[in-house]
Amino acid sequence: DKEAYEKSEQLKYIKDEIKWANDYFIKCNPEKDVYYYQVGDGGQDHSWWGPPEVMQMKRPSYKVDINNPGSTVTAETAASLASAALVFKDSDSEYSQKCLKHAKELFEFADETRSDSGYKAASPYYTSNSGFWDELSWAATWLYMATGDSAYLDKAESYVPHWSVEQQTSTISYTWGHCWDDVHYGAELLLAKITNKETYKESIERNLDFWTTGYNGRRVTYTPKGLAWLSDWGSLRYATTTAFLAGVYADWSGCSKEKASTYNNFLESQVNYALGSTGRSFVVGFGENSPKNPHHRGAQGSWLDDKKVPGYNRHVLYGALVGGPSSNDSYTDDVENFRCNEPACDYNAGFVGALAKMYEKHGGEPIKDFKAIEQKTNDEFYAEAGVNASGPNFMEIKALLYNKSGWPAKVGDKLSFKYFIDISEIIKAGYTSKDITISTNYNQGAKVSNLIPWNEAQNIYYVNVDFSGTKIYPGGQPNYRKEVQFRMSAPEKCSWDNSNDFSYKGISTVPGGTPLRTSNIPVYD
Repeated sequence: DKEAYEKSEQLKYIKDEIKWANDYFIKCNPEKDVYYYQVGDGGQDHSWWGPPEVMQMKRPSYKVDINNPGSTVTAETAASLASAALVFKDSDSEYSQKCLKHAKELFEFADETRSDSGYKAASPYYTSNSGFWDELSWAATWLYMATGDSAYLDKAESYVPHWSVEQQTSTISYTWGHCWDDVHYGAELLLAKITNKETYKESIERNLDFWTTGYNGRRVTYTPKGLAWLSDWGSLRYATTTAFLAGVYADWSGCSKEKASTYNNFLESQVNYALGSTGRSFVVGFGENSPKNPHHRGAQGSWLDDKKVPGYNRHVLYGALVGGPSSNDSYTDDVENFRCNEPACDYNAGFVGALAKMYEKHGGEPIKDFKAIEQKTNDEFYAEAGVNASGPNFMEIKALLYNKSGWPAKVGDKLSFKYFIDISEIIKAGYTSKDITISTNYNQGAKVSNLIPWNEAQNIYYVNVDFSGTKIYPGGQPNYRKEVQFRMSAPEKCSWDNSNDFSYKGISTVPGGTPLRTSNIPVYD
């Protein structure tokens, strides 16, 4: 549906997205028979809830190679690169050829090894339950489309006998949907269009009939409000991806008019459900009553490594399709509900295709100059302070420096603050700033200076508290704030008056009390 992307003024953006992802895949394939399929440890990543910009945990990389292969992931990547080669064939032939080169090599790697023995680190998050035969067919079909080389088509068809079948039958599986794990549905659709063979036409129609009118007494569950509901984990991604396939198949001349009508109606009904036909949109930032709290670390932007903080999502994840409702249409907009409220790349993949089909049919006006520019909902850097202890000639301050950054979140390793005082009474007693000593009691990484003049004529000085070299970042306790306790002592015979100190105003003045947020202790980066 290139025409739909052109008319909606989205062609540049979708091509940028396709290139961005495939650039990454190319980098992950630095040499023949080597592919880095994962960066990060799933367990460590999932144990931390904070903005991705400030992740500090180790990020190990995992690869497959000729001795430790992963046919599933290398074939799937080959399919992506082959399809990208098609996308850029006319507009960027050099890049198209680059994608094709990597696609061919990765497919050859996957086909020669036919094993997932080295593909381990993704478990249990992305375990290939369907095996690798469906991915091999998927990749070979795309390579045939990108090259016209019939050898790839022969390969694609040769794997079909290895596809999964319905229990206790020889019938190719049809009671699930195209997804990140099982791609034989898309493969059989393409093979039907390429070869016009009945076996593929019958197989894809069994699947689409299962999702629409039913097949052989079996039909997907429908919610009372009309969602074709397959699973409670990301129900909308299955419905909208299958809707996309239904629209693609319905456009083909090999599909009967009757079935094309059924499949197109299914496409429209499922897209409408996702967009809010029942009174609730499931697309973040779009339509009526859209999700406000998707299960997404970056969108929520918690500085405390806690899904309950700040109690709302600081960022609007415009355009993200959330998982969707349960089988009775019930849905709770809760950041902790990852089954119903998690977005994902694969959720949006089929959905965007389905939207392109709908735009092709119905048109519409793109939002002009759309920008997701946000108002900051909180101060990002600030200090809290209070009197820790005091006496006739000294004042001890307890201060905390906060980093709750989110636009974007960032690690502060050069943060400092200034505590301003007026020493007029010290000067009047015949002393100088050098007679005041600064000492620390408790310190989480700061260098605390002696008094530094700010306006000597007015007797205004400050203590510089410099946390340079100490990482303060919105990554939970104790990372998002650091504490320091410092004492300013005058000579014993001198009486200390704090009421005229700029930074004393507004802080907690009861010794040992809870520090208060103050704008009179300026923070610097």
